[in-house]
Amino acid sequence: MAEARWYTVHTYSGYENKVKANIEKTIENRHLEDQILEVWVPMQDVVEVKNGVKKQVQKKMFPGYVLLNMVMNDDTWYVVRNTRGVTGFVGPGSKPVPLTEEEMKALGVKRVEMEVDFDEGDTVTVTGGVWKDTVGVIQTMNRSKNTAIINVELFGRETPVEIGFTEIKKM
Repeated sequence: MAEARWYTVHTYSGYENKVKANIEKTIENRHLEDQILEVWVPMQDVVEVKNGVKKQVQKKMFPGYVLLNMVMNDDTWYVVRNTRGVTGFVGPGSKPVPLTEEEMKALGVKRVEMEVDFDEGDTVTVTGGVWKDTVGVIQTMNRSKNTAIINVELFGRETPVEIGFTEIKKM
């Protein structure tokens, strides 16, 4: 599978949050969670002075743009490109250009590689969250999202649950 990269999408001005919500809904409906990992509208804290009163508000860093951490393929390109409010990917013609590591570092996004001592098929104990102290067997691991799907017993049946690596300890 190809590696997920950050891409920039141009939107109608003022539609950034609506586009983000629409893409997230499409990801959920089409089960693309493993291909489109994150949708982000970068915000920054700004102090505004109105009528002599200072007020801290959040403003969009890049009005008209949304950032996506995704694996680029025909399906993901089509889903994003045909989302209402999206005018296109940033790049020459119809070829999206991923952001570089340096560009992402400037935005405060760093790649974190987490080393874990468990793998698919291992029995683990959940150490936090709703499933705390639950024991399960790892079915699949998504290293780019730092998550694993484990089977836990719920009402006498094996049920798959997605858990973050920070919440798992090998038995």
